[in-house]
Amino acid sequence: MGIGSTLGGMEVPIIGSDSVKWVEVSVPSFSSSSSSAVASSPPFAPLTEDYASSSGVKDSSIHLIWKIHKALPHALELLELSANKEFPMVGLRITFPDALSPFAFVCQNQITYSARHPYLLYALTVSGVVYLLKLRNISTYASSSVFPSDELIEFDVHTYSNHGAITTVAATAGCFAVGFNDGSVSCFQLGILDQSAPGFVHELRDDSGIGRLWGIISRGRIVGAVQDLLVCEVHGKQLLFVLHSDGILRVWDCTNYGRIFSHTMSSPELAGATVKRLWVAQADNDSSVIPLAILYSQTLEASMEMIYVYGLHCSFSDRTVLTLEPSVQNLPLEEGRCIDVKLTSDKIWILKDNGLVFHNLLHPTVTVEEPQCYALQEEFVADQLFQSSEHSSDNLLWITHSLFSSGKDHTVPFVSSIFLRRLLCPGVHHNISLRATLLDYNRHWTDSEFHSLTADGLKKEILSLIETEGSTENSSIFYCWKNFCTRYFHNWCKNNAPCGLLLDSSSGAIGLIRKNSLAFLRCLEDIERLVIGSSDEHGDPVSFGLDLFDDDLASEILMEMLRCVISISQQLGKTASAIFYESLVSTSVVPSEEIIHCIMKILVIGYSSSAAMLHVSDTGADIAWEKKLADHKNIRKFSIDMLLSLHALREKAVTWARVLNVIESFLKFLVPRKIIHNFDAEISSSINASILVQATSQISKVMFESALDMLLFLNYLVKISGQIHMLHDDISRIQLELVPMIEEIVSEWLVVHFFANTPSQPAAIEDFSSQLSSLQIDSNMSKRSWNEKLGKCHFTLAFILLHNIQSSSGDHSNLSSKCLPSSHDVINSMHDFTSWIIWGKSGESSAFLSHSTELALILLRHGQYDAIEYLLTTVEAHLRKEKTSQSIQDTDGRWCILHHLLGCCLLAQARSTSHGMLKEKKVNEAVRCFFRASSGKGASQALQSLSHEVGFPHLGSLGCVSDAAWKVHYYQWAMQIFEQYNISEGACQFALAALEQVDEALSPKGHYYGRDPFSESTATIKGRLWANVFKFTLDLNRFYDAYCAIITNPDEESKYICLRRFIIVLYECGAMKILCGGQLPFIGLSDKVEQELAWKAERSDILAKPNLYKLLYAFEMHRHNWRRAAGYIYLYSARLRTEAALKDYLHTSLVLQERLNGLSAAINALYLVHPVYAWIDPLLEGNSLHNEHYPRKKARTMEEQTSNDVQPQRSQSYVDIEKLENEFVLTSAEYLLSLASVKWTFTVHKAPSDLVDLLVQKNLYDMAFTVLLKFFKGSALKRELERVFSAMSLKCCQNKVDSSCVREDVRTHGLLLMSSKTEMVVHGSPDVVPAAQQSKGNSQWETLELYLEKYRGFHAKLPVIVAETFLSADPHIELPLWLVQMFKDGRRERMWGMTGKESNPASLFQLYVDYGRYTEATNLLLDYIESFASARPADIINRKRPSAVWFPYTAIERLCCQLEEFISCGRMVDHCEKLRKLLHGALQKHLQLLRVDSDDAPSAVH
Repeated sequence: MGIGSTLGGMEVPIIGSDSVKWVEVSVPSFSSSSSSAVASSPPFAPLTEDYASSSGVKDSSIHLIWKIHKALPHALELLELSANKEFPMVGLRITFPDALSPFAFVCQNQITYSARHPYLLYALTVSGVVYLLKLRNISTYASSSVFPSDELIEFDVHTYSNHGAITTVAATAGCFAVGFNDGSVSCFQLGILDQSAPGFVHELRDDSGIGRLWGIISRGRIVGAVQDLLVCEVHGKQLLFVLHSDGILRVWDCTNYGRIFSHTMSSPELAGATVKRLWVAQADNDSSVIPLAILYSQTLEASMEMIYVYGLHCSFSDRTVLTLEPSVQNLPLEEGRCIDVKLTSDKIWILKDNGLVFHNLLHPTVTVEEPQCYALQEEFVADQLFQSSEHSSDNLLWITHSLFSSGKDHTVPFVSSIFLRRLLCPGVHHNISLRATLLDYNRHWTDSEFHSLTADGLKKEILSLIETEGSTENSSIFYCWKNFCTRYFHNWCKNNAPCGLLLDSSSGAIGLIRKNSLAFLRCLEDIERLVIGSSDEHGDPVSFGLDLFDDDLASEILMEMLRCVISISQQLGKTASAIFYESLVSTSVVPSEEIIHCIMKILVIGYSSSAAMLHVSDTGADIAWEKKLADHKNIRKFSIDMLLSLHALREKAVTWARVLNVIESFLKFLVPRKIIHNFDAEISSSINASILVQATSQISKVMFESALDMLLFLNYLVKISGQIHMLHDDISRIQLELVPMIEEIVSEWLVVHFFANTPSQPAAIEDFSSQLSSLQIDSNMSKRSWNEKLGKCHFTLAFILLHNIQSSSGDHSNLSSKCLPSSHDVINSMHDFTSWIIWGKSGESSAFLSHSTELALILLRHGQYDAIEYLLTTVEAHLRKEKTSQSIQDTDGRWCILHHLLGCCLLAQARSTSHGMLKEKKVNEAVRCFFRASSGKGASQALQSLSHEVGFPHLGSLGCVSDAAWKVHYYQWAMQIFEQYNISEGACQFALAALEQVDEALSPKGHYYGRDPFSESTATIKGRLWANVFKFTLDLNRFYDAYCAIITNPDEESKYICLRRFIIVLYECGAMKILCGGQLPFIGLSDKVEQELAWKAERSDILAKPNLYKLLYAFEMHRHNWRRAAGYIYLYSARLRTEAALKDYLHTSLVLQERLNGLSAAINALYLVHPVYAWIDPLLEGNSLHNEHYPRKKARTMEEQTSNDVQPQRSQSYVDIEKLENEFVLTSAEYLLSLASVKWTFTVHKAPSDLVDLLVQKNLYDMAFTVLLKFFKGSALKRELERVFSAMSLKCCQNKVDSSCVREDVRTHGLLLMSSKTEMVVHGSPDVVPAAQQSKGNSQWETLELYLEKYRGFHAKLPVIVAETFLSADPHIELPLWLVQMFKDGRRERMWGMTGKESNPASLFQLYVDYGRYTEATNLLLDYIESFASARPADIINRKRPSAVWFPYTAIERLCCQLEEFISCGRMVDHCEKLRKLLHGALQKHLQLLRVDSDDAPSAVH
């Protein structure tokens, strides 16, 4: 609340007029060569300047506005403004070949009127070329098109005149007047006659009759250059007013081109002044006096302009006579340059570059009354962005820091929210200025991208820019905001400079044309004039409608009180209201009560220490200290002045009680007026709606701030009550009566301002299916246009309310849709609109609660959920302060409706919110609201009275049902709504709540006269509700709760359906282990669970994860049903074997690994069963486990059954442990072969003949021996071992050997390939292991040694087989020492000769002889003979025993024969002879020794 100079009104910008999209149309030039020559010559007409004007057509129901910008000298912008339509969002921008002079004229086409070309446009270029364009409707032009040549006329003034340069021009339909530098005026019949026709051009002359008769041209006296021209219609005649530079004013009749008036407009006061402009008021048929205004410029000492208003008396009898009235009104323009002037018969508006001034011409006198100024948007924007004073923005930061003790975490978001809200509010937000500011920060968008941004999108972009700027510049966020707003305000003033005025003659409405926007002017209402007006006017409150008191003392007390209020407001500046408003409309962490307390503390002791520290960090210690001293001095001065003023106020009123009475009376004028009528909103889709909404925003802001100032004043009185001697009763009255009253007023104006100032939410984005279902060929364009507006900064919530009023009402409105609104009509309509928002149509004192629900319904239909939440929470908080909960609920169910609507709003918000804490909070609040709505008195009747789109579906003709029955229905409705929005948490709560009420609702006492309102049984209703509880808990992954809902369900059919769904969901979520974890109580459902799992397993992909067979195995193992567990896991392995063969899986090794795991698990499970029952059926398709007759639990630790027990009947195709183990071994072999890229399959339970060969071929020796030991016994095993070791021996040979060199039963094809990594199969877990774990080295020799040592116990002849294989492959090969050692087997110590096991020295000797290794044979024989002869004394007695020693004499004989044969053949004679001698000598000694031992044998026996 402030007091300033005389204020007559305020500017009301048309919201959205800054977002016009221009259709570009270019005008062709018919004489390009001549135009280029003219372009190079000096200008022939005035140069381009910023210019704007308008004209009214069709009885002023349509206004055409045109603008020329100095920055775009070739372009003219045209808008068609209609009072009964929306502001045009598309305009026409016509581009000419040359720069334009600051003149254009658009009028109705009265020459050749046609619907196709309703308007004519006259334009002049600086080169002197005149254009006449026949305009179509703007909507018919296409962008980037060329103006049709047959719809324009072009002519060059040069060709028709030699009077010098053009100084000014004027036009009307069919006539284009040109004033020249030499004072002459020419009129061209442009559009009526052809340029070559006689009479096309007329020069206005002062010729006498004789001169005309003789053709003598006489110019009369010489006049100055034409300064201004104006064509006006006066009582049906077209008159041309010509103002010359020497002050002569002439008026010509355009009909006969005769002069009817000439006068020198000079006076002694105007000595040295020059004329510049001329304006003439539109003639009034009821008056014969035409006001005209002339602008003079005085440049003697200081440049100053003044306007003289004259009266021109008209007389139209036989001839037209104009005479000048003697009275002249002088209007000095003290500051600023005059831009435009508009006159009526009794008013004049003067637009200057620094303001707009209004004068009343009712009683024109020489002494001028004090002018009234209009508050323009520059002042409003400066206040909103804290640009009006040097310290306004700093005060915001200091108060915020004093408020938030926690520091930056809360301060920065709060301050950013204040700046964003004020920056994007209607009247401040300007598209072009904002885009220019963003370009200063290198943020670029295309036109379509920028126009598509919603208010929320702009907030995100700006906030991102500020945060980025703060991080890169190392400056605080606050100073980034300050710099941004400074730049924005500069761009706003630059791009929004005033250019001209618009006057609606039918309504008297006055408009302000700016460079890139349009506004209208309104007057101030009485209370607004009081709180904003000058201090001098406070002495006469009656003039403002404040006729409150019968005595003058009360009026004086009121004036003194208002001065105190103003002092507090000036001390805090504009920041306190901004902070308080933000705390009320945003999700602030600080309540409004705490903000009031903080502001009171600042008023008493100044800013907090945290704010002082802020000065030190931002400005430096010295400046901070000076600021601290200045603040301290300021607060002391304020405190002293306030104490003196308050003491003076008390002395004048005698008691504080009388002051409080005056305050209470004054507060009545702050309450929104109550007007009982049917408000009409035909204006809701017109320009008038925009004017009304913005005016409502302005006035509600003033009223809100005024009420807030009163609230602060009352709290300040309480704060310093001891210093001003206020009694306790007075303090109690303030706290209990006045403060609640003013808080209610603040809330009411806050709601109004919130609606008028808050941008709407964008239309909800529907999913594709809903869009497709609603798709129509003749789509509703109005709905599409409406959705495009939603979310934009200029489309506030008030427009939605006006739209609803329009659709429901049709009575008289103060704002007629036929013409533009006058300043008083705007105020009256604002009163109507405000009254409707607060009080509704009835105007009852208690209507705010009921009407708030109506407003909420309107907003809910249009998806404005944030606004609904704010409105209803504000109303709820307000009602809680004045009533108890019980009394609130006694308001005919309105309390229930409020919470029901609030719940719908919160639920919709939760739906559009992403997952997180905010969504959870919204859901919980929505649940709370619905529960409270259902519990109130009269809830059933009240909620059913709502429209179907937001209310509870009607129960039909049931009459009155019980509360429990009502709640069951309501909770089910709420459950369905939450389910529809996919919010299972809330739906589950209402399903459980409905279950609690079912028994009571269906009891005989709960029925309506014995009738059942549900027509269903209790079990059916409970079953359906429990099924819903199951569904919702399952959606929330609360599996335990979901299972509890299953077992609690009394409907068996529903229970089993839920159980099946439960298993399916567990399977899909990968949570099947819950079934076998022991957490769920299978109360009578174990078999059903198993049945569902088995059914699901049979119909699922065998490789799907998680695998149901494994789950069944775990399920049965947990229940100790080991045989059944083994059966399921074996079935899993069997299906893997069958389906893998059919589908030919790529990852065969993985499938085989799974088969091995399954077989291993089956074996382990059967080992837990008693051996008698350790078998399972193969579980072929159609054979269910549930039909088997065998015990379910048979532990291995049971006592042996007696012989009388009946043995279990085994199926002929049963599978026992042995068969499982066999299959496991074969599958392990197949698995290892698959790892070696060998594909092999087998017949169940039978070892194929080629398996071992394949394993040996791939060096899988462990697996090969495992297969041999598992499937072969006795001689068969020995034969297979011989084959394996023969193959292994051949791999040790360096050269490949043909199969004919080996025994026929040994398959050697491919056995000599180089080996890969060796593998080993461990029972239960076949894995590939490193070669170091399988053999002692990397060579085949070491591998052979290892396995020969390991397996010769199974077949003693294996070393013989290995040696024979070596010798057969290579007779000259040197047998490895370890192999020879196996033959000797320690005989040297025991002296038994060459006898022993199958692999004995004799066998080796025999092999040597057979394969021609005579040297080795001889050496071996000599070695053993020598060993026999050199026995130890202790062993001699054993040697002499009968049959104690044996040598292979037959083989020795063969060796001797072979040596003889070699000698006789001459082969190796010397070597063989040597061997024969050695052999012969050794044998002789041996035989002698044997003879001696034979002789001693009998004695040895005895």
